[in-house]
Amino acid sequence: MGIIYYKPVTAGRRFASVSDFSEITRTKPEKSLLEPLRKTGGRNTEGKITAEHIGGGSRRHYRIIDFKRKKDNVPAKVATVEYDPNRSARIALLHYADGEKRYILSPDNIRVGQMVISGEKVDPEIGNCMPLKSIPLGLEIHNIELRVGQGGQLVRSAGGTAKLMAKEGNYAHVVLPSGEVRKVFSGCRATIGKLGNSDHSNIRLGKAGRNRWKGRRPHVRGVAQNPVAHPLGGGEGRSGGGRHPCSRTGLLAKGGKTRKKKSLSSRFIIRRRRIGARGNL
Repeated sequence: MGIIYYKPVTAGRRFASVSDFSEITRTKPEKSLLEPLRKTGGRNTEGKITAEHIGGGSRRHYRIIDFKRKKDNVPAKVATVEYDPNRSARIALLHYADGEKRYILSPDNIRVGQMVISGEKVDPEIGNCMPLKSIPLGLEIHNIELRVGQGGQLVRSAGGTAKLMAKEGNYAHVVLPSGEVRKVFSGCRATIGKLGNSDHSNIRLGKAGRNRWKGRRPHVRGVAQNPVAHPLGGGEGRSGGGRHPCSRTGLLAKGGKTRKKKSLSSRFIIRRRRIGARGNL
């Protein structure tokens, strides 16, 4: 797992870098775990654009990932570590003892041939999945559930890791990658270990074309558009827009509260994410 830097033979190669994919052991995915992935182009059922800067990109299939890990007390062998075009983390193919195959998020330092298992009373080893109440304090975890049986929702991107800090009553205190400390019900499950491909954040695309391969179209500033296309558009010369930053539909872009008023999620936050952390505005 590393990064390859090319000689600057062209303008696109000068600042570009790619992963060396050294941890990948198989290039073709498991056909039984694939689903077609239909592209929307950012449009809704009426054909109107509701999400901008989306379109094009390479065709790909969706890999069905087992985020729930509910197949308890059945050992599984890690068969392959594969690339997933739909996420930044790698995925691992498990062959269970009863013959079933499933994909999971690949933890760092997981090896082909290694045995993993899930359940309430299993050893806290890399790749094993268990409830938070069964995990020793101080261990690194990922793929954390927010509701019992719903499947992992927290810490699923490349290099992500959280830490179990304390247990109080029916809740566990988890430190997330952003620095936020959050209470999670102790019956929710998590997987032991840190997610692999931690160098993903250090890769530089080098040219606009690599973003187009991902289905990301150019992002044009509102003040650079015509007044018919954006509320900030128009004006003589270079103008500042004349109003607070907003979206194409007039929705304020900065300072507006996005959390639902009836949401009870805030009462589980012990400490807000630290200033300057990843994802903090």
